[in-house]
This record gives sequence, C-alpha cells and structure tokens, in this order.
Amino acid sequence: MSLEQVDVSALQLDVNYGYLSRSASAPKKTHPQVIVNSDGTSMLRALREELKQSSSFTFSVAFISPGAIALLKQELVEYAGRGRIVTSDYLGFNSPAAFGELLNLARLGFDVRLHEQTDFHPKGYVFEHAEHVTAIVGSSNLTKAALVSNHEWNLRVSSGPESDLTDQFGDLVERQLANSVPLTQDWVDRYAEHYVPMARREQSPVERALRRRVERDPTTNRDALQRVDTFTQDTDPPTKHIVPNAMQQEALLAIDSIRKEGKRRAVVISATGTGKTILSALDVRSVSPKRLLFVVHREQILDRAIEEFRRVMEAPADQFGKLTGTSKQTGARYLFATVQTLARSDVLNTFAPEAFDYILLDEVHRAGAKQHRAVIDHFKPEFLLGMTATPERSDGFNVFELFDFNVPYEIRLNKALEADMLAPFHYYGVTDVEFADGSTIDELSSVSKLASSIRVNHIVDAITTYGHAGVGVRGLMFCSRKDEAYELSAALNEQVIYGHRLRTVALTGDDSIERRERIVEQLEAGELDYILTVDIFNEGVDIPSVNQVVMLRQTQSAIVFVQQLGRGLRKAPGKDYLVVIDFIGNYANNYLIPVALFGDESLNRESVRQHLVSAEEVGVIAGMSSVRFDRIAQARVLHSISQTKFDSWQNLKAAIDTLANRLGHTPALMDFLRFETTDPVVVATKAGNYPALVERLVKEGAGLTEAESRSLNLLSAEVLPAKRRTELLMLQLLLTRGRMTFDQLRSEFASAEVAGSAAAVESAAGTLTLDFHTEAERQKYVAPIVVRDTDGGLAVTPEFDSSYRESMAFRSAVDDLLATGMALVEQRYDETRPFTPGKLYSRKDACRLLRWKKNVTSTIYGYRVDQATRTCPIFVTLHKSDGITASTAYEDALLNPSTMLWYTRSRRTLQSGEVAAIVSNSVDLHVFAKKDDADGTNFYYLGKANAESPEQTTMPDDSSKLLSVVRMLLHFDEPVDTAIFDYFQPAVTI
Repeated sequence: MSLEQVDVSALQLDVNYGYLSRSASAPKKTHPQVIVNSDGTSMLRALREELKQSSSFTFSVAFISPGAIALLKQELVEYAGRGRIVTSDYLGFNSPAAFGELLNLARLGFDVRLHEQTDFHPKGYVFEHAEHVTAIVGSSNLTKAALVSNHEWNLRVSSGPESDLTDQFGDLVERQLANSVPLTQDWVDRYAEHYVPMARREQSPVERALRRRVERDPTTNRDALQRVDTFTQDTDPPTKHIVPNAMQQEALLAIDSIRKEGKRRAVVISATGTGKTILSALDVRSVSPKRLLFVVHREQILDRAIEEFRRVMEAPADQFGKLTGTSKQTGARYLFATVQTLARSDVLNTFAPEAFDYILLDEVHRAGAKQHRAVIDHFKPEFLLGMTATPERSDGFNVFELFDFNVPYEIRLNKALEADMLAPFHYYGVTDVEFADGSTIDELSSVSKLASSIRVNHIVDAITTYGHAGVGVRGLMFCSRKDEAYELSAALNEQVIYGHRLRTVALTGDDSIERRERIVEQLEAGELDYILTVDIFNEGVDIPSVNQVVMLRQTQSAIVFVQQLGRGLRKAPGKDYLVVIDFIGNYANNYLIPVALFGDESLNRESVRQHLVSAEEVGVIAGMSSVRFDRIAQARVLHSISQTKFDSWQNLKAAIDTLANRLGHTPALMDFLRFETTDPVVVATKAGNYPALVERLVKEGAGLTEAESRSLNLLSAEVLPAKRRTELLMLQLLLTRGRMTFDQLRSEFASAEVAGSAAAVESAAGTLTLDFHTEAERQKYVAPIVVRDTDGGLAVTPEFDSSYRESMAFRSAVDDLLATGMALVEQRYDETRPFTPGKLYSRKDACRLLRWKKNVTSTIYGYRVDQATRTCPIFVTLHKSDGITASTAYEDALLNPSTMLWYTRSRRTLQSGEVAAIVSNSVDLHVFAKKDDADGTNFYYLGKANAESPEQTTMPDDSSKLLSVVRMLLHFDEPVDTAIFDYFQPAVTI
C-alpha cells in the first residue's frame, strides 16, 4: 500500500477494527468509540478534537450552559469552518446568560438557531471532514458538568461520504435547520423578562420528585414547571445554624489537636476566597473564649468580619465592638481592631497582656511590620491564630517561625478549586496587540502605545470575544503603570460592547480610601463595568461579585499573579465562573504564567512545559477551571520557558530557604516532594548531590568524605532519576540483607511488584556496578557502589557499606535519596511498561529502561536496533534547526494522533540491516519526539509503534546529490494524546 492510499483506506481499516475484529490493524482515528467522562476521556476532549479537525459542525442540543461555551471558546474562536448550533427554550433550562453567550457566538459568524418544536430534547454533535462524517450522540447536553464530570454515555461514529449513515445525518441536519429560526436579541430580551430560574438550593425529596415528573412529561406546560420553582422558592427554610463543611471540619480538628498538644500558636494557610474568616469564627465558637481580639490591617474589612462572626456565633450585637480611629468600643467581649490604631502606645498600653485569651491575626504575612510586632509582643493570649493565603515573603520575614512552625491546616489555590470552595475560572491567554511596524507590547512600551487606539480596539475585541456576554460584567483590569490606567480608562469609556457604552474608572494608590470604597460599591452595584488599577487590589479587598479579571501587564511575580487572580475567585450569588483574560506580549517573564496557574514550584523547565501540555490534554484543571492559550500566546510562553534558567543558584537558594522557614530546619530531599515544591531531582543534581548543594548555598557542612560524596553523585545522577524502582530496591535490599544472589533479588523484586526478570536484575546491577556506563562516566564516578563476587552474587562495596554503617550524615543522605526516589517513581511513572506515554525521556533513559547492557547514547543517531533485547528507540526532532545539513533534514511529521511519517538515516535502503529489522517489525519500536532543539535533550514518549508502508526513495545532500533513504509510516498502538499532538504542530512565529 502506498502512502497516498493511506487516507483513503484509514476509515475502512477503522470500520473493520471497530465492527468486525479488534485484532485488525487500524489507525484508530475514526473507529466507533464510547465516550464517558472517566479514564482519561471526556466529551470535552472529544468535542475539542473534532473542532480542531473538522471543516463544519452542527450541534443540536436542548440544554446549554455558559460554562460549557467557555470551555470550548478557544476552539470556536479559532474555528475556520462553518458552525451551526440548534437549541430551544425547552423546560426553561437555558438561562438568558446562555442565550447571551450564544448570541455572541453568532457575532463571531456561527449560525445559532432556535428549534420551533416544544419538546426539543436532542443531544447530537455532527462534524464534517474531508473524507468522512463523524457524529457523537448520547446523553451529554452542552453543559459543563455533562462535558467533564457527569456519568454520561455517548457514542462517536464515523461514516464515509457516500454512505447511508452520512445521508441520514445530512437529512437530519437539514430538517433541524428547516424547523428552526435564527436566535435574535429581541427574542432573548423577551425570554429574559419572563424567565424563571431553576432552583439553586437543595430540594426536598417531594420537590425533586415533582420536578422529575414535570421534566419527564413533554406535554407539561411551562406554568407547571414555574409552579415547581415557586413552591421551591416559597419554602426556603430560615437561616440555619452554620455547620462546618468537610474541609472546615478537617481544619478545626487539626487546630484543636494543636491546642491539645499544649501549643499556643498556629498559622492557617488558606487561599483567598476559601472562607478563612468563617473558619476562624467556627474555631472561636468551639473554644468560646472569655475575650477575643481580631486584628486586621484595613478598617473596611472589620464590618464584614463582624457580620460573619455574628452569623456563626449567633451572639447578640452588643458583644461585638470595634477599635478604629473613630470607634473605641474596647470593652466588647469580641473586639475587632485595626492594627494601626491598636499598635499606638497610648492605646496598646490600656490593655493588660492577658486581656484576651484568643487572638486572631488576619493577613498575617504582614506580621513582620513594626505595628504587628508591637501587638504580638504585648499580648500573652492562651492561643494565637494567624491566617494568610500567602505566607511566603520576599523580605526575609519568617511567618512560620513566628507561629513556632505550627501549620495545622493548609489549602492552596488548586486544592481549594478541587474542593469547590472557590468559583471556577476560565483563563484565556491572548496575544497582545501587534503594531503596523511588527512590534508588540513589551517591558519598554510607552504609554502612547499602551493606550493607543489600535491597542484599545484590540482589548475591546478580546473582552467582547472571551468575556461575559450574557451577564453583567464586574471586572478588574490590572495595568502596568498609573498613566496607562488613566489613559486606557478614558479611551475605553468611548467604546461600545454589546450595544452598551463601557463604564470604567481608574483607581491607583493616589486615591483615598473613601474614593476606593465608593468606586468598589459602584462596581458591585452594576454601575461600573471595570476598575482599572495597578496593584492596590492585589490583596485585602473583598469584591465577591467580580466575574472578570483582565491582565494588561507582564507577570513579574507568581505570588502577585495568584493574588490578582484571587480577586475574582470568591463565590457570589449569580456568579457561575470567573473569566481571566491575560494579554501576553513579548515578555521575558511569560514563564511565570504557568508557574502561577499550576502552582508549579519545581524549578524544572520540563515540568512547567508539561503542565501546559497536560492542561490541554485533560481539558480542565483543578475543579472545573480551564486554561487555554491562542497559538501565538502559547508560543510566547513556551519560548520564555525555553529561555529561562529555572535552576539558577539564586532560585535554588530561595527554594531551600523557603522550605527551611516552613520547617524550622534545613529540608531533606523528601521534604521537597512532600510539600510539592522544588523537584528533588533538580536539587539533588545541581551540585552533584544534595548535601553538596546545601553546603554551597546554606553554608552547612555536609560531613562527607570525598569518596562518600562521589557515591552520592552516582546515586543522584543515575539512580534517583532512573524512572524505575529497580536500582533503588536493589540497593535497599543489599544494604539491609547483605550479599544476595540474582535469584534472591528476582524473588524480592516480584514480592515488591517490580519487574523481576533476570534482565531486570541485570540491568539494575549494571547501573550500580558501573558496567552499564561509558568509560567517561566510570572515570567520573571513580568507584562502583555494588560489586559482583566470584559466585555471581551481588553486594555493596566494603567502602560504601562501612560509610553507611558508621557515618550518620552519609546514611541519612542515602536513605533520604532512596525513599525520595521510590516515591517519585510511584507518583510519576507507569511501571507496567518500559515508558509512560507523554513523559520525557533522554536517549540514556531509553538505553537503561530497555535494559541494554551498555549506555550507547552517543551512537544512537536518531535510532538504534539492539538485537539482544529486540528493541529500537526512535528519536525525532520534528522542527529541524536551520543549521543542519541537507542530508539530515528529514521531513518527519506527525500526520495524525495515530500515525507518523518517518525517514531513516540517509544512505540506507530496504536491505540495510537495521532498516530491515524495523520494517519487518521484528523489533519493538518505541517512538520519542521533541518539537525543536529548544526543548533540550529530552523527548516526549509518543508510544510503541509498528512500521507500515515502507518505501525506498531519495533526498538531496548539500551538493544536490541524491542519497537513498527509506520512509515509512509509524502506526502507534495507542493514539498520541491530543494535547501532545497539538503541541507538535508547526510553531507560530513570535
């Protein structure tokens, strides 16, 4: 079969595989698939895949939510074909906000229609491709939960252009269009006037049964459904005694445990918007102190804090008092004070040190300031609790030390999102404006560019496209400079979006507290669309209704990015999600965006890059949030990642210091893994070994001999990052058992569920005995850790054994490394196969994991057949650099998620030894790829493959002389993940 025949026959092969025999070879691109929201598949992923590949689509769906449109927004914005969406007002499920978002899609050129049938209830998605039609039908409506998390059954099927099934779908689509009319603004306005929202609270069993009966009976009219909603609304119970949720229960138990241990101080770390005040009030309620002091740094926070405490504690108003510049209710049982007033000596000295038995400090990361320290040093409470979202400080102050390193409860942003404690967000990284001369926004852009008409139009276009179209906007725009904020606000106020003139105000640190509060009230009241600011809303301001955050500046700090993102994450009535629109220019610091979004503190370039890829693959991140970039913005972020030295000495010093502050002592390797901070492999290999790094950066002596340090170098470079447990387990066994035979080791490997073949034992031994390594590596490490005896047994060397028994420093370092390595493999890799798809591997990793006897990295040259193991790793750089010679400029390409077009080395024929082994599939082919040389020396593992359709052809060298070469298709056993496939598409010029 020729390469030209592949596309024609792919559908036939997939039909044979899907309907007749799964043992048949097939691309598995168009075979029938059941789609459920589990096991790595979801309707969201399926729809995104089809939208990226199809030329037209028709959605016929009864129920649609704004959140589902937000999840598909980037694909729809980039869609180059024709798209149609047919829906209705069946049962009044679709909200006016959903119809508003659909109208916005119509503005983007999509044909959005209302079906005229009253009992319209389909759930179908049809996509036209060049050679086939694909339809997905089943149980999923176009709602966020149905696309991602609900238990759904859907079937994806494909048919040829001349098939009966294609004709049936075509007829169905035509009937849908004939029986529907375009959605209009007038219709949406009339619908909104009479819309009765679905009940949002938990319903009683009677209410749920009544609603199910109404929804299942298509003859039931709208009035009956409205009566259900009225019944639900009229029977709302009175305000209940506040009961802690699961997270709060866990935190309260942990705080109480701290107290029972006799500890008098603790700090709670809780992401912005997760209810720190409610949590603290619940703890105060459980303790019931004689007197409470609550200290904040801003007066405007006090009233809300008092209100929440009163709700939780159900105490009369006269027990609560304020201590501020204008209020001195110092005799109250529960006193809420600003630190500015309380810290004044004439005020502070009126209180006895034991006046309060429980003191709460809000935003305690500020406690290093003089006023806070004066308050803390003055009082002697029975219990002091601090609360903060960001304990890490850049000024050297150690929040953890202040609270005796007691952290009973910690929930960061991603975990809070997963626990549904915050509003989900949909982040869109969009390219900032490009000017006529080809320049774009960067760190040096003048205000004349930042507020130019072309940039204003670009901003308006982006917030029109990505922003809320169906609900009122309550937005914050973070600018880079004050003058930018003022001039942009004036220019934006001349713009019209969705038929309404924008209403914006610029606020900076120059404005009074009174003006800030007034402007915030106007935003919450819907009298403003956006507040433009620089940094004054990073923290300490609570505006729950904010549903849109626009970043118009470069990201200079991951902490500040999360603080600004957090301004919109608090839940509020009528707020389904937060939209984040980040305008990405040519900034060197763009790498901080994924660091902040994913909480990636690993200092590992590959980890940060993989987070971007996996966000695309999974579809959503923590909770129901999503992260999407347009092509140019993504390329800019990836370029920044490739140019950044993550593991600089400065960064590593900060990482060690930050964790040491948390622990109260220098961290071990396992601590980095336990607290999900810096990648242990990074800190273990930067200076040869981790104790050497600590000695260099913290000035703590390692207490190791030169030989012990060399042994740790070997373990750090070859065993810790080996991506398997065999070496780790072998060394543990030999240290605890002494000499062992190969058979004994195989038995122990099997008991530990580690591959226990003779080859596995031999491969692990080769790493520790240095037999596997090159001559240069053997000279580098000087001496092995394990030796073979004359009877074929294995044992650690006497020198290593002696050091391990006699040196506490060495033993601790070895045990720490082995335990950390075990945990790393368990977390990151699938040990049931040599390689884990989507993970990164070097050529040396491939030699080791395929159990080759020697490290022959330097002679792989793109691929190499090992006859002893019958394996062949293939390494492909898809986007070749400009400097390579013509004879190596192979046109390798990922044709689709199941197939790669691949070329052998030049001067090869079908009769060449390695080529013959490859095309006959007599060796296992493992395919690795990287985008370009900027990706470094590691490659993504795409999967195991079979060679198909080999052809001998030619390619020119630098002198235009034709050289023989063999090209073929590599067909993967399992399709490459869509996100990885998308990552390898041609790069965008930046």
